[in-house]
Amino acid sequence: MNFRYSRRYCGKLKAAVVDWAGTVVDFGCHAPVASFVAAFEGVGITVTIAEARAPMGQAKWNHIRAIIDQPRVAAAWLARHGRAATKADVDAIYERFVPLQTAMVARHAELIPGALDTIAAMRARGLKLGSTTGYPRVVMEVVIERARAQGFTLDCVISSDDVPLGRPSPFPALKALAELAVYPVEAAVKIGDTVVDIEEGLNGGMWSVGLAVSGNEVGLSSAEWQALPAAEQNARRQAATARLAQAGAHYVVDSIADIAPVLDDIDQRLARGEKP
Repeated sequence: MNFRYSRRYCGKLKAAVVDWAGTVVDFGCHAPVASFVAAFEGVGITVTIAEARAPMGQAKWNHIRAIIDQPRVAAAWLARHGRAATKADVDAIYERFVPLQTAMVARHAELIPGALDTIAAMRARGLKLGSTTGYPRVVMEVVIERARAQGFTLDCVISSDDVPLGRPSPFPALKALAELAVYPVEAAVKIGDTVVDIEEGLNGGMWSVGLAVSGNEVGLSSAEWQALPAAEQNARRQAATARLAQAGAHYVVDSIADIAPVLDDIDQRLARGEKP
């Protein structure tokens, strides 16, 4: 035979898998940054905000390892301790980090403007709603409770320690789809504010949407963002958008509040038989 059967999913989106910090809570993604800086200070190493933000979105143990592996930080560690950092050193910093992070997220769990209405609109269009995060479960329990107090709930939450390998692997997002009982993967959209959020969705065969302004790439609070002159906002937006687009995002918007037109467009592309 000279023909090959090719399946195409032509239905609508069935699920959205969202990140937490910088996506639905904590505009500017401040809680993790402050905790990383403090944890490294505890072992005599000064880490800049930019260095702390660079690996954002990864499981936090891996994030700490990635910070240490940055050339300037590695050199500072060697100068301070007379040797390269070991796995045991990462473990020790992580042990410092977790209680700092647990306390910090309680102070940075305010919903991002538009998050509550957007989640309600997603439910109204029939989407199941899952989530993944670089936070371990013990930290996420605090975030979940704070979000619930603001009227925000999701159908499932996959923490970094719920899977054998975190972002940028697809396993957190795929576990979310399994718990939601949703397939095929192209019927799902992954939404987040970091490069590894985008890679997580792409590696899982999903549509991936980046959030340029509300999260780690710009790194400002809502008030700080609103106070910027329009020209400065535009410059920062363009830089953040370019980084997320270069990572492979199918779409990049400012925040979760801007997601509805993206979902409409994905539905239209699915109806034409397109895949992510």
